[in-house]
Formats: sequence, C-alpha cells, structure tokens
Amino acid sequence: MMNYIILAGPVVLGLCVIFGLFFKKVSIDKEIKRLNNLEDEIQKAKLKARDITEKAEQDAHARSKEIELRTKDELLRLKEDADREIKNSKNELQQRELRLVRKEEVLDGKLEKIEERNQELERSSEQLEKKKEEIEQIRMRHETELERISGLSRSEAKDILIAKLKEDLVHDTAVIIKEYESNIESEKDRISKRILATAIGKAASEYVVDATVSVVNLPNDEMKGRIIGREGRNIRTIEALTGVDIIIDDTPEAVVLSSFDGVKREVARIAIERLITDGRIHPGKIEEIVNKAQREIDKEIVNAGEEAVLEVGITGIHPEIIKNLGRLKYRTSYGQNVLTHSIEVAKLASVLASELKGDVKLAKRAGLLHDIGKILDSDIEYSHALIGGEFLKKFGEKNEVINAVMAHHNEVEFESIESILVQAADAVSASRPGARRETLTAYLKRLKDLEEIANSFTGVESSYAIQAGREIRIVINPDEVSDDAATKMARDVAKKVEETMQYPGQIKVTVLRETRAIDYAR
Repeated sequence: MMNYIILAGPVVLGLCVIFGLFFKKVSIDKEIKRLNNLEDEIQKAKLKARDITEKAEQDAHARSKEIELRTKDELLRLKEDADREIKNSKNELQQRELRLVRKEEVLDGKLEKIEERNQELERSSEQLEKKKEEIEQIRMRHETELERISGLSRSEAKDILIAKLKEDLVHDTAVIIKEYESNIESEKDRISKRILATAIGKAASEYVVDATVSVVNLPNDEMKGRIIGREGRNIRTIEALTGVDIIIDDTPEAVVLSSFDGVKREVARIAIERLITDGRIHPGKIEEIVNKAQREIDKEIVNAGEEAVLEVGITGIHPEIIKNLGRLKYRTSYGQNVLTHSIEVAKLASVLASELKGDVKLAKRAGLLHDIGKILDSDIEYSHALIGGEFLKKFGEKNEVINAVMAHHNEVEFESIESILVQAADAVSASRPGARRETLTAYLKRLKDLEEIANSFTGVESSYAIQAGREIRIVINPDEVSDDAATKMARDVAKKVEETMQYPGQIKVTVLRETRAIDYAR
C-alpha cells in the first residue's frame, strides 16, 4: 500500500503540470487573439483618421479658395470706392479752384474801386485842407479886428466870458435848487411818510449783540483737559463735526466758541454743555451728542420761522422759506438780530402802507422777507438783496415781493410804493438809537470822513460833524462863496457824501455864511 502511494504522487504531479500547461496555452491563445483584434482596430482607426484628414484638407483648401475669392471681391470693391472718392474729391477741388478764381477776380475789381476811392478822398482832403486854411485866416482876421474894436486881448475876453458864464450858471443852479426845495411842500404824501417813519422810529426794542463768539462756562478748569482729550482727539472731533473753532486759553472755567455761522456756534454750545453734564467725553459720544443737538437746532429753526410768520400774521409761505427765515434767528448784523429786525421792518412797513393807503399785506410780507438773502450769501459774492430775490423766485413768491426785496438797497428800480416803504422801514429799524452796535473806530472814522469831504470844497473855512455824525456844519468864507454858491455847495456836499460813504439813516448838511462889518469910533 505504501508503494502505491509513493507511485501515485509523481503521477498526480505530472497530471497537474500537464493541466497547468494546457490552461496556460489556452490563455496565451486568447491573449494572442485579443492582440490581433486590437491591431485590426488600430488599422481601421488609422484608415478612418486618414480619411478624416484628407477630407479636412479638402475642406480647408475649398474654404481658403472661398476666402481668397471674397477677399479679392472686397479689395476690388474698396478700390472702386476709393477711386470714386478720389474722383469726387478732384471734382470738388476743381469747383473750389473755380470759385477762388472768381473771388479773386471780384476782389481785384473791388481793390481797383477802393484805389480809385482813395485817390478821390486824397483830392477831397487836399481841398478841405485848403478850405481850412482859408477859414483859419478869416477867423484870425476877425479876431484881430474884434481885439482892435474892443480893446481887449483874446485871453482877456475869454476870461471875462467864462467868469460871466460861471456866475450865471451858479445863479441858475441855486435858483433851480431853491425851486425844487419849495416844490417839496406840494409833495404832501412823501413828507407825511417821512414824518410818520420818524415817529415810528422812536420805538425801541432789545437785540442780541453776540456776533461771532459764544462762551461756555465750565464747572472747573479740569474740564478743559477732558474737552481737549488725549492728544487733542476730543477737541478735534468737536471742531470737525460742528465747523466751529474752540478757543481754550487762560480764561478761568470757560471756553470760547468762534464762528461766523450762528447756527453752527449754537450747535457746538449745546453739544459741549451736554457733554459736560453727561461726563462721558469721547469721540463716539461727541458724535452722538452733536447729531442730537443738530436735530434740535433744526427743529428750533423751523419753530422760529413759524413763530415769526405767525407774529407778523402772513400766510402761504413755502416751508423752505420759513426754514431759512428761522435761521436768521442765529444771524446778527452790527449786533442787531436779523430775525427780530425783519419782524420789526414788517410791522413798520405795514403801518406805513396803512397810513399811505398802500397794500398792507404786501408791505408786511416783503418787510419780513427783505433780509432772507443774508443767510444765503456766505459763499456767494453778490448783494444779499439780489440773492434773496433770486431765492424767493424759486418758490413762487409774487413779483411785487421779489422787487421789494431786491430794491431795498437800490440794486434794482422800485416798481411799487410798497418797495419804497420796505426800504424806509429798513432804514428806520437799522438807524434808530440803540438798534445797532457800532465800534468806536468806525464811529470816529465816519466823523473824520464827513469833515474831510466838507473841507475838500473851495471856500470852506472849517467844518464840524455833530449829533453823532448825523449832521455836518460847514463854515464858509463869505468873500469867496456867494449865497447862491452856498446853496449849491450844500447840495454838492450831500451828493458826495451819498456817493462815497455808507451810513444809517440820513445826514443833514448845513452851510453857514455870515458877513460881518466891523469898525471903531474914536
């Protein structure tokens, strides 16, 4: 049994080898067959690729031929167009040349005519010169004969005539002035207006005089450092947000706010006072407080405008006009609050219109709005009267109101009696005692200018500005200035003052001429 097992082992092993070789041969045949199939497919793909390539080359060749033909057609068309344009240009140039030739011919003809005309003028000029010489000789003979007959030289006769003419002219001028002044009595309406305006001008009211600075009181000097902040960040933030200069100096427990814009100054004042009360002073809080203060001031501006309109008693004003009217509350002129001044002008103009049988509502409306341009003229170099009139045009105000606003400083002509009344009321409100603050320097300069104007006239011995510059008295030399000339001098001085000076109200010019004869009994 053991021997059979030993013999069966090699047999089984051989069978295994035979089966393995058989299966390997089968797999090799399959692989060879698969490779042959792949080779056939590759050959087919090559053939197909060659066909595609040949077809593509044929298509490309045909396409290139087509493009070449189109290009040739396009070039041919462009050439034809260019030839056509060249031909047209040549024709146009030829026509221009023909026109130029014709113009040259016309100009040559005109030049010939001008030359002929110049020759005629030269001949005429020579004839005129001869006539002029003849006339001059005749005039000289006449003058010589007149000098012989009169016994006076030419210069002496001329001086006599000029002196006589001057004397007659001064006398006639003085007579005209006196007649004009006497005719004033007949203009009762205008005189009554002046008397009435003067009587109303005696009224007085208080005004805000703080023009360009505001003072904020501090609880202590330590607060100055907190307002300045670390490296100045707080004060820079306040100035940037409000547009106001903050002055912190040695003044105890106070800071000064400086700005020509009263609205900005008021916003800064409210913001700083609230920051001091709150105690938290930093850029974020500053921005919040400033924005709140700005909103409050905007509301206050509208309220001020509505209150002014309500106080005067007019209706139908555009909201934007009311808003700008309210801003006048924070604007001053020579220390006079502009909104208060506008309300007063409206009332004065309405009273004047009532007395003179004018349009009371129109005068009142124009008086209230006459200075609205002052809040708009910060960046515009024109008169506030003209700016105000243009502003009111945008919001549909009546032409009569616009004319009164634009004419109250004589920039345009008056178109109604109400326009004149608004100007008169404005002058009364501005010039009455205590209405406006005036610096000592400006006051002294006005007095000096008045006296210099008076002393610039011939024959003036001395002059004195009195009554705070509302009257100038001139003492003249009676030997040099006659009574008629004194009347004319008063008028000339007043006119020169009007042309060269700015002043409130009116200035009275008084010329004094006195002849004294003195002798002694011995």
